[in-house]
Amino acid sequence: MASKMIANSVDTSKSKPQEADPERGEGEAVDYLARANWLRAAVLGANDGLVSVASLMVGVGAVNQTAKAMVVSGLAGLVAGACSMAIGEFVSVYAQYDIMVAQKERRANAETTGAGEEEETLPSPLEAAGASALAFALGGVLPLVAGGFVRAWAARVGVVCGVTTLGLAGFGAAGGLLGGAAVGKSSVRVVIGGWLAMLVTYGVLRLFGLVFQMQISSA
Repeated sequence: MASKMIANSVDTSKSKPQEADPERGEGEAVDYLARANWLRAAVLGANDGLVSVASLMVGVGAVNQTAKAMVVSGLAGLVAGACSMAIGEFVSVYAQYDIMVAQKERRANAETTGAGEEEETLPSPLEAAGASALAFALGGVLPLVAGGFVRAWAARVGVVCGVTTLGLAGFGAAGGLLGGAAVGKSSVRVVIGGWLAMLVTYGVLRLFGLVFQMQISSA
């Protein structure tokens, strides 16, 4: 009986998970929620920039095969998209900022904040806007530089699609890795979404050109 009790105590001690020792820095959990705001702005901005500029270049290339037209459309999309992302992110985060400030004021007036309660970190609308615009520009410059100056139309479109695919896979993997999600699934999901956007844009503009009998320029 005593031997069984000793064996059970040994088995229990072996199966019991080791608690993290904060002084030794072991087992510290990563706070993925704290990364949510800047991660969303950075990855979403880069992904949007890449998909938007690539789709614009491929779509315009469906009705105008010149390199100049594709470069101008891509550059216009990059500038307009970066400004739009910055403004949208600023307004969104500022609304969140106002809500959090109002909530802190209500807690202070009601005197419900405990002595040991941690202070919430207020988001920065300017930082979020800048990060979103920069990420959009960095994502959008990839297809613009890679395929915008290739002379042959077919090779140009192929380079744009290839660089976009690699960029989407990289951004998806980065988002999954930093967010603690499955890297493979995240990459595949982002790549499929980007390809759908390019195919739809190309198809709509190609159909538009056929319906209105627009002559495709290759000069």
